[in-house]
Amino acid sequence: MKRKVIIFSAPSGSGKSTVVNHLMGKCPELELSISATSRAPRGTEQNGVEYYFLTNEEFERRIAADEFVEYEQVYKGVYYGTLKSELERIWAAGHIIAFDVDVKGGVHLKQIFGDDALSVFIKAPSVEVLRERLIKRATDSPEAIAERVAKATAELEYEPQFDYVLVNDDLATCLAEAEGLLDKY
Repeated sequence: MKRKVIIFSAPSGSGKSTVVNHLMGKCPELELSISATSRAPRGTEQNGVEYYFLTNEEFERRIAADEFVEYEQVYKGVYYGTLKSELERIWAAGHIIAFDVDVKGGVHLKQIFGDDALSVFIKAPSVEVLRERLIKRATDSPEAIAERVAKATAELEYEPQFDYVLVNDDLATCLAEAEGLLDKY
């Protein structure tokens, strides 16, 4: 079996997780790769469900032990990455890996997997709409929202490095387009 992967990346608040969760419900052979992070859990997040939560020290030890396919220090002092063991677990089950990763991680994964990967960039229709979504999500402080919006502006420059771009202006349309991409892949 060919080891296929689908990479979904987006600035925070663009609706990436909503799109990925929708596709997971439509395609049983698609399985989400659970990323590792050194940030603290938010709300009701659980270790091994939304993320593998590691301390900075544990994350750095695993980097040194070459246990990651890719990793990034996304925010100062906060790592995100993909454990090699997670990929092997999903492929052993005969599934297609779905990545829900930050933009730099998405670009890096596409470079690693090449033609075996479909990379999809999801974006809000504007930076102002993105800011409004982050405020409504109510999980971050005003300072964290400002940092995410500034980061999103920089991340938009990576858009041309992805195979497809989905604009999440109307959710139903965005989900239908995502389903179409999955069907073609």
